[in-house]
Amino acid sequence: MKKLLCSLALLCAMSATAQREATITLHPEEGKNVISRHIYGQFAEHLGTCIYGGLWVGEDSAIPNTQGYRNDVLGALKELSIPNLRWPGGCFADEYHWMDGIGPRENRPRMVNNNWGGTVEDNSFGTHEFLNLCEILGCEPYVSMNVGSGSVEETAKWVEYMTAKDGPMAKLRKENGREEPWKVKYIGVGNESWGCGGNMRPEYYADLYRRYQTYCRDYNGNRLFKIASGASDYDYNWTEVLMRNAAGHMRGLSLHYYTVLTWSGSKGSALHFTDDDYYWCLGKCLGIEPVLKKHMEIMDRYDSRKRVGLMVDEWGTWWDEEPGTVRGHLFQQNTMRDAFVAALSFNVFHKYTDRIQMCNIAQIANVLQSMILTQGDKMVLTPTYYVFKMYKPHQDATFIPMDLTCDEMQVKNERYRPSRSDEEPTRTLPMLSATASKNSEGAIHISLANVDLKQKQEVVINLADIKGKKVTGEILTSKNVGDHNSFENPDVVKTTEFKGVKVTKDGLKVTLPAMSIVTLSIEN
Repeated sequence: MKKLLCSLALLCAMSATAQREATITLHPEEGKNVISRHIYGQFAEHLGTCIYGGLWVGEDSAIPNTQGYRNDVLGALKELSIPNLRWPGGCFADEYHWMDGIGPRENRPRMVNNNWGGTVEDNSFGTHEFLNLCEILGCEPYVSMNVGSGSVEETAKWVEYMTAKDGPMAKLRKENGREEPWKVKYIGVGNESWGCGGNMRPEYYADLYRRYQTYCRDYNGNRLFKIASGASDYDYNWTEVLMRNAAGHMRGLSLHYYTVLTWSGSKGSALHFTDDDYYWCLGKCLGIEPVLKKHMEIMDRYDSRKRVGLMVDEWGTWWDEEPGTVRGHLFQQNTMRDAFVAALSFNVFHKYTDRIQMCNIAQIANVLQSMILTQGDKMVLTPTYYVFKMYKPHQDATFIPMDLTCDEMQVKNERYRPSRSDEEPTRTLPMLSATASKNSEGAIHISLANVDLKQKQEVVINLADIKGKKVTGEILTSKNVGDHNSFENPDVVKTTEFKGVKVTKDGLKVTLPAMSIVTLSIEN
């Protein structure tokens, strides 16, 4: 992998009307790692209106639906070709008892969602509803087991219920209307076991994981990919202990990293922020790369063959809840700032796909950095949704290493309270972020993000021996970084055709507007 090269140029020293310049050289001959489509995974927790009202309204709803699932949301998610969907949590998973969510819906017990606002749920969305949704969407289910308040027996029976052809749990499933078992690949053994999943020590959880995973059986040729509950961002000791004591019993180890900024007890507004806040946010977002490297270095010591995948199954922005919304439901708006967090995160994830096998943004609808917002019968697509759609061509394509030379700036925010004492008070933020891949048909896709709020960038892309015949592109940008899509104005931020690219003798010359994200397609 080529080293990222940046020439230092402080933003404050640049004229507001000046033009930045950057150079990219692609090295397709060095490309060997495939960008797993599962890096574009989604996460649906029983939290706020993510499930009820976001995905599920029931067959009797006046909102147009198919078997209880919202038609508008189904259509939007199919457009993204989502590869996997994680459920039922999150913190909710370790209080969820799956047998409460099967059988006739009118007979299912109600429950209090103690983690998220004390909301009372009727369990009308359970195992059948989730796995049938995955079949409709054509995505892999990722089911999180209850380790915190559940039992080994409960976990074993749930796996059997979902995947076995015969036996007592299969019989129960058939009585509930599903004859054939589902295909379930991904199983999470607990969630955030260091926190809401049980406040465990890593040594204790490592032993508990070994026990629980033993009884997650493979039935009828269904092969489970078992994922251990991994660390929160900087907790490298958790990874060390899990890899030392349980690496031979897992296929994946999770990691959670949120772009969270803390201002005197507040995470800050999703809509109202300064330019300094914006730049600091992107610096915090890129802070995931050194975190990934340190966790992967630990994993390499115990697993040099990279058999165990690193699964970043919770990531994204986390702002204060929108005023007037239900406390504990984590509903936040989604602006161009969030779109940049998504694009920059993908550009990092692509570089380490020899170890990173899955990522799941939090969350799919109405919660944190979501794809979709719903209100009654209305639905809007967020700027983050459009980034996922623009980056879809990178799914299962071969990563192309590159050299990138660009300006960078030092960012510092006096209001920000670091999450730990040794966190850097100043961050370096490149003004350009990029990634590239080559698909099975030979087409090259290059995604570029000009994070500068004021200045355009002229980017020269050297294509080496790549001989493209046709170059097209799409762009996501807006007038202001706080722009967003609302139920009243749903199309403020959306993709349009990009025309700022010229084919040259050696490659491409691209003019990126300020505050823009672009994906180029080069076809032979």
